[in-house]
Amino acid sequence: MTDDDLAFTAAVEQAAMIRRREISSVELVECYLRRIEQHNDRLGAFVTVAADQALDAAHRADRMVGGEADLPPLLGVPVSVKDLNETAGIRTTHGTAEWADRVPDRDDAVVARMRRAGCVILGKTIVPEFGTLNVSEPPAYPPGRNPWAPEHSAGGSSGGAAAAASAGLCALSQGSDAGGSIRIPSAWSGCYGIKPSRGRVPWGPPPDPFLWVNGPITRTVADAAALLDALARPRRGDSYTPPAPARPFAAEVGADPGRLRIAVHPHPGRTTEQVAPAHRRAVEDVAVLLTELGHQVIENAPARAYADELMLLTASILAADEDAQTPTRPPEDTWDPWNRTLVGVARAQSATDLAGARQSALVATHEIAEFFSDHDLLVTPTVAQAPPAVGWARGLSFDDLLELAALTPFTGAWNLTGHPAASLPLATDGDGFPVGVQVIGAHGDEATVLRVSAQLEAARSWADRHPPGS
Repeated sequence: MTDDDLAFTAAVEQAAMIRRREISSVELVECYLRRIEQHNDRLGAFVTVAADQALDAAHRADRMVGGEADLPPLLGVPVSVKDLNETAGIRTTHGTAEWADRVPDRDDAVVARMRRAGCVILGKTIVPEFGTLNVSEPPAYPPGRNPWAPEHSAGGSSGGAAAAASAGLCALSQGSDAGGSIRIPSAWSGCYGIKPSRGRVPWGPPPDPFLWVNGPITRTVADAAALLDALARPRRGDSYTPPAPARPFAAEVGADPGRLRIAVHPHPGRTTEQVAPAHRRAVEDVAVLLTELGHQVIENAPARAYADELMLLTASILAADEDAQTPTRPPEDTWDPWNRTLVGVARAQSATDLAGARQSALVATHEIAEFFSDHDLLVTPTVAQAPPAVGWARGLSFDDLLELAALTPFTGAWNLTGHPAASLPLATDGDGFPVGVQVIGAHGDEATVLRVSAQLEAARSWADRHPPGS
């Protein structure tokens, strides 16, 4: 196999090849390191490449093959880790200039699970400072660029993760999501990304924030399910615990979903003009495909899901969560102006304001949960427009929040309510950009999201669609 063929081979197949000794983990790591050297200057996907550590881990993985009977499921598979996650011995900047040389001495819980699953960490992917924007352009580092057109953004906050997976710079990527940060860059970069239910993937230290959740960004549904199985490990004392899955998520890929009642809504409920025609058309086409696959499809959406009120609640809670982390971060006068403004918003709130915001979020969660008592899934666009040009968001203030949110009105509600949601790269627009379709499930029901995602992938495969020059 050529480097290109190998790089775009599914992660689960790579793991199987390593077990069969058809290829070594070292060979895979070397393949991806060559591709990173070839493409990363153009894309800015990796902010840190941990070549020596990756090769050491690959050698250890290869020595395990043929020894232990029960090998880790992703043994030897080269992956990327988002630069908001702590990695022992590998630089972790969180996108902030003052931490350009910061190297943690321990892994966070998510990274530790990835290592236990056998993953080999190639390096860290670019994020906006502290992960608080939907583009990945921290002032102190090169911007995360879109593999389909590098003058445009890869999205955020998991922009580097999506660019790396899309361009074949790793087998799969780990991302995180507080308002769309897995799904937005997956849609813009042409990946499959799933945000699990709140609490499905515990993250610590510190304790899990209300909005943030970790999850996979991959090129196939099966790869996402495999990584989700590795990450979804409940801990005693977790703040939020969704219902345990009936079986491994990997077993849902290819499983018959049965005939489902699926709601479809191609715009955020205010004006259809907010959504570009290609993004509306993608949802309408998927509605036809779902009907052909035997599902009952109706046009409907939860009444409050896309109200400005919920978007502002999300911003209020995110601001408070960010302010709570201020004591552990560099001095505020070194931050991106956006983050200083965001924390200022939090400090303008009283404790009563914040308690009221969380209470309102819980009321909205219960109201929207009722929608899923009558519908198995909801399908919407993932984003409303093609990705903006690199630099478009520079200088944005909190007053520009509505303009920023207009690009991505479909994602934040599901962080507020905690529902699982995935973005599927099912279409392209007239300029060749990927177009994502979002599939949202009932709380705790990643299984149905994965089953239907795999059904759509089988009906309209995107596996052979790679960015130009990759």
